[in-house]
Amino acid sequence: MPKSPNQKLKLLYLLKTMMEQTDTYHTLTVSEMIQELKKYDIKAERKSIYDDIESLRKFGIDIECIKSKAYGYYVNARQFELAELKLLADAVASSKFITEKKSRELIKKIGSLTSIYEAKQLSRQVYVAGRVKTLNEKIYYNVDVIHQAISNKKQISFKYFEYTIYKKKRYRNNGGRYIASPYALTWDDENYYMISYYEKYNNITHFRVDKMEDIEILEIKSHDAEINIAEYTKKVFSMFGGEEENIRIKFDNSLLGVVLNRFGKNTIIQKVNKDSFMAVLEVEISPTFWGWIFQFGNNAEILYPEHVRDKFVEYINKVKSNYHSVNNH
Repeated sequence: MPKSPNQKLKLLYLLKTMMEQTDTYHTLTVSEMIQELKKYDIKAERKSIYDDIESLRKFGIDIECIKSKAYGYYVNARQFELAELKLLADAVASSKFITEKKSRELIKKIGSLTSIYEAKQLSRQVYVAGRVKTLNEKIYYNVDVIHQAISNKKQISFKYFEYTIYKKKRYRNNGGRYIASPYALTWDDENYYMISYYEKYNNITHFRVDKMEDIEILEIKSHDAEINIAEYTKKVFSMFGGEEENIRIKFDNSLLGVVLNRFGKNTIIQKVNKDSFMAVLEVEISPTFWGWIFQFGNNAEILYPEHVRDKFVEYINKVKSNYHSVNNH
């Protein structure tokens, strides 16, 4: 009787079956493995299965055996633990720069790294629908092209858009193409940004990757510039630039962790009194910075320089002017 064309793939299909259908709480007996192999038109005897299991162990697959009514085999340690996969799945689901459709696809792929039983826990743990997501399906292509340009030290050209109040695209620069030298991709406030040298401004600037379109790599060498990416992203709050200032802010002690998380453990900290401390910070003054300070209410106070303190008071007064009276609307 002629052998099945799949017979030579027996060991591979056995590995596939065990990776998909076994884990610490789900095992397969030798008889069950034989039945599963039949689905691929592969014949197997008990002795050959024992030999195959041993071969997989020698290859490095951690296969364990437990005895209940019969001997059950399962894949124990894997490249990723279930807790790690849950972390990855949740990061994908909550990332604003990944579309809802792509999030579901990626979570399904992450689930293929474990058993079908544990993969169900990933889909139950994360909720993609209803979360704020980008509308640009081409972001994955954008990221790949930008990485290529960075690696080859080439400039890129692209179109850049924003959304109108009617949720329609409106291209900036009158629809003209931007030309920039990309240096790095960074993730800030759950969005991807390209940090680059933009010749029009003769300076380092940034673009949201999900708002870039029709990217082309040019045969032009990137502009040489020295930039500390970590320092740049730390100073530019959520990618809103402004004039750089050395400032001193008094914070309530309860905000120490917030300040260190934002500016790093090397931040200069001085005790003011038993309830507060002063931080010496290098920041770029912008509306986003005002918003960051404003969220702490009376638990944060700009001490120096005076002109920054005055600008913040001016900002507060402008906000306050919108709420004088509801009868004015």
